[in-house]
Amino acid sequence: MKRIIVLLAGLIITISACMPGKTEEKSIQTVKVDTVRVYSEKSSSTFPGKVRAASDINLAFRISGPIAKIVVDAGSFVKKGQVVAELDSRDYALQLSATEAEYNRIKAEAERVIALYEKGSATPNDYDKAVFGLQQITAKLDAHRNALNDVKLCAPFEGYVQKRFFGAGETIGAGMPVISMISAGLPEVEINIPSSDFIRRDRVESFSCRFDLFPDKNFPLELIGVAQKANLNQLYTVRLKMKLPVSVKDKASQLPVPGMTTMVTALYKNEGAEPVYIPFSALFEAGDISSVWVYNKVNQTVEARAIKLATILNGGKGVVSEGLKEGEIVITAGVHALRQGEKVKLLPPVSSTNIGGLL
Repeated sequence: MKRIIVLLAGLIITISACMPGKTEEKSIQTVKVDTVRVYSEKSSSTFPGKVRAASDINLAFRISGPIAKIVVDAGSFVKKGQVVAELDSRDYALQLSATEAEYNRIKAEAERVIALYEKGSATPNDYDKAVFGLQQITAKLDAHRNALNDVKLCAPFEGYVQKRFFGAGETIGAGMPVISMISAGLPEVEINIPSSDFIRRDRVESFSCRFDLFPDKNFPLELIGVAQKANLNQLYTVRLKMKLPVSVKDKASQLPVPGMTTMVTALYKNEGAEPVYIPFSALFEAGDISSVWVYNKVNQTVEARAIKLATILNGGKGVVSEGLKEGEIVITAGVHALRQGEKVKLLPPVSSTNIGGLL
């Protein structure tokens, strides 16, 4: 009798242990999750730069001779076409006078020969000499007129005189710099970038710069060009132009001027899909591949998914450029204890009236 009772008790215990509902209930893990959110900030790089004038040139006479006068000083503002220096014009005036007399004589002779040729009284050879002779003296006359006009040196654009290299009374040769000028237009900014930024130059969305002298201003820049060959320091030169309208009055007080140093920021476009961010604790390595557990709302299971981690942020966040979309749910705790396709329960959110989960 006792033996029968023992066998019945053992059978009841065995049947109870095999009931699937209770076993499954114990095996389901409760996991902590977070929602994938869009990362709105874009990547950027910062480079030291220097402000340069849009045009910085040395002015020179096209002819030689003694300088009669220089009518500007260093720092003077000049308008386009304004005379800044003159050569002694005496010799060039005499030269032009002699050429004009010669031109009048040859022109009169050529006109007579051409008239006789039209009447059949001059040979073709005489006609050709008259025509070509007139063309030659005309070109000589134009050259000497230009030479007399070139005794005046004029500003090619509106700007400032930087330096005078010679003074009145000194004799100079053609092409020798006399005055240095910079333009008064929109200034430029020059920076040098490494090869890592050069190869992604097409992804730059915008440039801007800041100055210590103007801490509250951010100056937008427009790309002019990028050098296609590196310098001796293996850096590529980038030229940028300020977009803001500049007046001469504002330039001295409120806006940067050539020679100032600055910090230029290049803002890059996002690669491929819009990046998102997740808690760094959601990441785990599957072999050599960064992965996360994604929660499937339909069957309440987890699925491992490979991702591409772009960067790590402060505060324990990671930016993901590939593999996740906004709104998906990822497991953020106990990621190393989960298996593919495992069914899980979500940890209920903490009530707003139960701060710290103490109740």
